[in-house]
Amino acid sequence: MAAPRRIPRRVFIKSMGIALLISGCAPRLTPPFAVEEPTSTPLPTPTPTPLPSADAVAQTYLTAWSLGNYETMYSLLTPASQARLTFAQFQTHYTSATTEATATQVANQLGSLLHQDDKASATFRSVWQTNLFGPLTADNTMQLTFSEGRWGVEWQPTLVLPQLGEGVSLAFLGEQPTRGNIYDKNVHAVATQGQMVTVGVIPQYLEEAQETVEYLSSLTKVPVEWIQAQINAARPDWFVPVADITFETSLENDNLLNNLAGVDRRTHEVRTYSDGETGAHIIGYMGKIPAERKQEYLVQGYRGDELVGLAGVENWAEKELAGQRGGRLVTLTSARQVLSEIATLTARAGSSVYLTLDTLFQATVERLLGERLGAVVVLDPNSGAIYAIASYPRFKPAIFTTGFDVDAWAKLYTNEKRPLLNRATQGLYPPASVFKIVTLSAALETLDVKPETTFVCSGRWAGLGKEFEKKCWLQNGHGQINLIDGLTQSCDVVFYELGLALHRHDPQLLPNWGRAFGLGVATDILGLTESAGVMPDDAWKQTTYNQPVFDGDAVNTAIGQGYSLATPLQIARLIAAMGNGGRLLRPRVVEKIVNVDGTVQVFEPEVAGTLPLSSESTALLRQSLEAVVSGARGTARAAFNGITYTVAGKTGTAESGQKQPHAWFAGYAPADEPRVAIAVLLEHAGEGSKEAAPLFRQVAEAFFEWEARQI
Repeated sequence: MAAPRRIPRRVFIKSMGIALLISGCAPRLTPPFAVEEPTSTPLPTPTPTPLPSADAVAQTYLTAWSLGNYETMYSLLTPASQARLTFAQFQTHYTSATTEATATQVANQLGSLLHQDDKASATFRSVWQTNLFGPLTADNTMQLTFSEGRWGVEWQPTLVLPQLGEGVSLAFLGEQPTRGNIYDKNVHAVATQGQMVTVGVIPQYLEEAQETVEYLSSLTKVPVEWIQAQINAARPDWFVPVADITFETSLENDNLLNNLAGVDRRTHEVRTYSDGETGAHIIGYMGKIPAERKQEYLVQGYRGDELVGLAGVENWAEKELAGQRGGRLVTLTSARQVLSEIATLTARAGSSVYLTLDTLFQATVERLLGERLGAVVVLDPNSGAIYAIASYPRFKPAIFTTGFDVDAWAKLYTNEKRPLLNRATQGLYPPASVFKIVTLSAALETLDVKPETTFVCSGRWAGLGKEFEKKCWLQNGHGQINLIDGLTQSCDVVFYELGLALHRHDPQLLPNWGRAFGLGVATDILGLTESAGVMPDDAWKQTTYNQPVFDGDAVNTAIGQGYSLATPLQIARLIAAMGNGGRLLRPRVVEKIVNVDGTVQVFEPEVAGTLPLSSESTALLRQSLEAVVSGARGTARAAFNGITYTVAGKTGTAESGQKQPHAWFAGYAPADEPRVAIAVLLEHAGEGSKEAAPLFRQVAEAFFEWEARQI
């Protein structure tokens, strides 16, 4: 065996030195001696993509709220909010709150917006413009969450108003003011707040039920069957109203009513009308708020179950008569306990309205009209004030506010004669020969015709061709007749010629003149609802019948027939303008409104337009209109024989589609300085000269008698 190789000392020492040097630089290892792997290059830390700003969602939500766009608002809620709240529920939160607050507009302004990860918070200010409380300001906060790839609004009731919350609602606790009265010009109250007694039964206390029901039926005129049906439908402890009776009736039957087991009486305020049917179409009536207008009233502070003016002055002056509704805007718990008060307003009683008419004279005109279908308008030709408006058939306004007379209601609404229609302002009729005033005026001012221009009337006219031959009302004809006598004698042939000439000169000429005389346009009467009528032109006929205006249409229009329609009020205003020098006045049945604080709003005469007539033409027309009454061949001469005053006017006989035509007479008196203008329209009555003119005379004489008593 070979001996081990010996390492020289010098080499060994050198080798150990190198080893020690290396060990001093290397990391020290602890057992077990692990060998460290080489370190890999570290990957970069991922940077998260920043979320978009919630600003656009918050702003869109607030803008949509200001616009009432609840669909857009709902679409911006978070999915979680939408899952617990239907759109209908969401919308109701907003609409009910704005209704209770009487708010008409909500303006929103976004303030600051802070983000923290997937949450955001936005401040905003809402200004609620309200009818009753003025502007209400609320500073609020909106919470938003980023979910399912978008920002959404975390909805809570406090988003509507900070004072709201789960189970907390906004409520208007209203205070209904006393309604104002309506007076005639002599301060006679025609519509007032009064008290009535509701008589009824409590079923569980009835003893002699059949006898009691029969007695109440005889007292109230309510059918036994109707009373019994109401009792059968009620709970035993309910008060079942039967009818309203007056205090006088209640007192007269006091002992018997007190001794009838189960009968009860309760007092309440009602609208009372002191004159029955007199002036009904002017005063109007009250009734329940129409369903289609309920929201309109709610935002004015009405509860929705009140009676409101639906026609006449009661309707026109509803805002003034109803007064300032007051009350408190509060938050309520689900148990209807008040949590907080947001705003308050004191109620103010309604204002009183004073009419231009005297009830006594109004009753006289209605008596003279009698039970003839039609209307009479009596007005001051120098101021536009209405002295009387009579329309038949009439009604009793009290039926809408007192009693439970179902039969009476049904008769009103189903009556084919339409008693609720004010024929004076809403009835539409062909103006007939009264319109010849307009035709003659247009011819004098725009065509090359003179007052002495003559025409030949044989009773027939073939100006449109023999196949379209037309007749004059006087079958034998008027013979040779000049322009002015044509109006006095109402010769149709003269006006056929004029109508055709005007149309061929300019198809728009005659319609424009009709409107200049106040036909086919509303009079804008102060206090009442009216119809505008029809003044046919090419645009109207194209829209209505998809046809142009033909020569024959213009000829019919020239004599007040065809498509032309006017109200008696429009005719009264037209004839008044002829008498007062050409001023078309705004008619009015309201003289003034007196507020509870004593301030007065007086309605002065208003000139709505001026007839486009020269003084020469006006004088000729007035002479002709006076000759209608007093001339040897005037169409109304017979009706005015023996009068002690002068009259100027015009007869009219309008085709009605039935056997008998409508009868017109419109005029003013005295003829030289008129103090009254009157229009009479009788439906299906016959000729104007024989039917309407005599009634005009009676009304005029009644006016002068009434006028004499006022001095």
